Amino acid sequence: MPRPLTLHDDRLFPAEPSVRAIARALYGQVKALPIISPHGHTDPEWFATNDAFGNATELLLAPDHYLYRMLYSQGIGLEALGVPSKAGPSKADPREAWRLFAGHQHLFRGTPSAMWLGHVFAEVFGFEVALEASTADLYFDAINDKLATEAFRPRALFGRFNIEALATTESPSDDLVHHRAIAASGWGGQVITAYRPDPVIDVEHEQFPDAMARFAELSGQDVYDWKGYLAAHRVRRAAFAALGATSTDHGHPTAATADLSSVDAEALFKVILSGTATAAQAELFRAQMLTEMARMSLDDGLVMQIHPGSFRNHNARLFASHGRDKGADIPTGTEYVRALKPLLDRFGNEPGLSLIIFTLDETSYSRELAPLAGHYPILKLGPAWWFHDSPEGMRRFREQTTETAGFYNTVGFNDDTRAFLSIPARHDVARRVDCAFLARLVAEHRLGEDEAAELAVDLTYGIPKRAYKLDRARPNLALSA
Repeated sequence: MPRPLTLHDDRLFPAEPSVRAIARALYGQVKALPIISPHGHTDPEWFATNDAFGNATELLLAPDHYLYRMLYSQGIGLEALGVPSKAGPSKADPREAWRLFAGHQHLFRGTPSAMWLGHVFAEVFGFEVALEASTADLYFDAINDKLATEAFRPRALFGRFNIEALATTESPSDDLVHHRAIAASGWGGQVITAYRPDPVIDVEHEQFPDAMARFAELSGQDVYDWKGYLAAHRVRRAAFAALGATSTDHGHPTAATADLSSVDAEALFKVILSGTATAAQAELFRAQMLTEMARMSLDDGLVMQIHPGSFRNHNARLFASHGRDKGADIPTGTEYVRALKPLLDRFGNEPGLSLIIFTLDETSYSRELAPLAGHYPILKLGPAWWFHDSPEGMRRFREQTTETAGFYNTVGFNDDTRAFLSIPARHDVARRVDCAFLARLVAEHRLGEDEAAELAVDLTYGIPKRAYKLDRARPNLALSA
């Protein structure tokens, strides 16, 4: 007999009955609030075309590096799981890939992936038995049948999930055709873009030459001249803002910033373009560009996000065969106090600038990030991210940052996901963990129940909406061309 699939009403709440009761009451006030998803990587084409999703493997397994990285670690090749490679789409039969996935569900025990999947299977698809080898075909056929219905089209799910705003992430070399189609469609869903300039800033990025050529074409600027290059960023940022963008995002290896003179910055740019830049010069240019982006944000109001500290594409053989973002990105130790100082010396006290800092290095929470955000007006702390967007990671984030930075120098939760159907699950986990944390403060008489109730709503809805200026995100097609 298959195991039953159940979601306990008290999951992630404290075990002690009186504290659990407080958490339940707090959660009851935020459970049904709209989802604010201010940073993520879903595909805007889904919402532009509103075409039906393909099959269970193509939607739930092949794009989700959280899932296939675990399977890969146990010796299961990506090709067998339906993951596309540089050679093109996988030749694996989708049903066989799903059966392989179903037969290895035990690998996910205790992981956030198991919790997210359980929520998707039970709440989105209505399954009452767990996914395992014996139910693989049941799941595959039932999911595919539902994906063929109108109720499971992207826009219908967007409404069902109660998403108020969702941001995707595109580079300056993206023509934003899907976002323009969304804006012109008359559909009421708020799907906006965010400006991610890494491919035209990081000379070590494999897309840099082609991205620069496209950057020139789309901006109409001479991007191989320092002044033209900066002007091109301003042009493209304006086009993104016209399509609702309220933020930029920067996925640099470190948090390093620099404040070079214009003469030195131009000389460094020439070295970058020459193809002879050393690793140190590439790092210095990335650092300078964070300061340049901050300068531009003062002018156009876009919120900056920095997501540093990932050694991306660590598996060289996998990168060669399958490309980037295939589950081989590994956290590194990251320093912030000295790294951010050049930018903060220049702009740290500007009331018109907002900079959200993330980390994959939890040792920096209480030592560096909370004290920095607890002082500088421009700094806010992004939530527990990537490898730490888990129940324990979220708890550690609150425990290590709240006493120094408070709640209002953080920005609530964002899901940062490509897995569209997991968005409600991820936000539900965050709401439950925050309510559990607040309940403990109430039980210890460190917070009043009325304060906790207000905080629960703010952490879920008010703070992320304000931090990302999402009350202002309205596309203007006349300005986006």
